[in-house]
Amino acid sequence: MRRVLVMGVALLALAACQKKVEATAAVGEAPAASATVSAVSPPKRKPGLWAQTISTNGMTQTMKLCLDEATEAKMTVWGQQAGKDICAKNTVTPAPGGWTFVSECDMGQAGKVATTGKATGDFNSKYVIKATSVTTGSTMAQANGTHEMEMTGTWEGACPASMKPGDMTLPNGMTMNIGAIAGK
Repeated sequence: MRRVLVMGVALLALAACQKKVEATAAVGEAPAASATVSAVSPPKRKPGLWAQTISTNGMTQTMKLCLDEATEAKMTVWGQQAGKDICAKNTVTPAPGGWTFVSECDMGQAGKVATTGKATGDFNSKYVIKATSVTTGSTMAQANGTHEMEMTGTWEGACPASMKPGDMTLPNGMTMNIGAIAGK
């Protein structure tokens, strides 16, 4: 459970980088057909309730996240807007069948996190993110090292009345607002 939470934090670290995403396309390469966006703009998740299942180190946990357009703009999976200048690098590049990403973020006492990965899917009904993060310098010893993670997001429909945009329900039933945590 602790490792899943550490990976969740690492994924949120990716989403917490404020530096504008540098989206680049290789010469002669077009974005994936399922991504109906320009070469400089990665896809955005559809507003509504998303079930996000994170698998790492043989453990799987599912969280629910309520998104609207404003929350997605602040807390995108690409890490475009949230946080305050903690990522020295945050690039997203179109690749065959999806998008690749690389980030290098300084999370203070949580350590320096370097992440590489690939995202596939249509971001309207489903997406899959496979990432490798290397954490160094964390005061939490279990966070240091190389961590493989896969996150599958599945759109479940409109957010329930009990959730507001930015609310995330954790596997233990606790709900927190990720926008409030990021100070947004």
